Amino acid sequence: MNEGQQLICVIEDNNSVRKLYNILLKKSNYNVVEFEDGNPAIEWLSKNSPTAVICDDLLPDTNGKEMLAAIRQLPNGKKLPVIAITGFAHAADRERYFAMGFDGYIAKPINTSAFVDEIRQIINSKK
Repeated sequence: MNEGQQLICVIEDNNSVRKLYNILLKKSNYNVVEFEDGNPAIEWLSKNSPTAVICDDLLPDTNGKEMLAAIRQLPNGKKLPVIAITGFAHAADRERYFAMGFDGYIAKPINTSAFVDEIRQIINSKK
């Protein structure tokens, strides 16, 4: 599967931030499906297998830890790269997200020039 066929699920409640991720990923030939809440995303993920999930830690209806637990319960969930994006940017926060079981961690505000490369590296490390 080439990158043009890869699908990234973005779960982010801030519309402007979600659009930014969408633009950056699409410029790098990723397809994107977007959700602003966790529960509709879990419903979609139960029927679809994207290349990766990018999930904000604080959502209106849930949080990153609960999202990760729900994703890992899905049939393909254990193999699916799940990347936390959060405003918690200290080294201890990074370790906490990895300890929870996230495959990747990106601190906000994101570095727009490195964002897609970070996503790509996380996806490749999970293969």
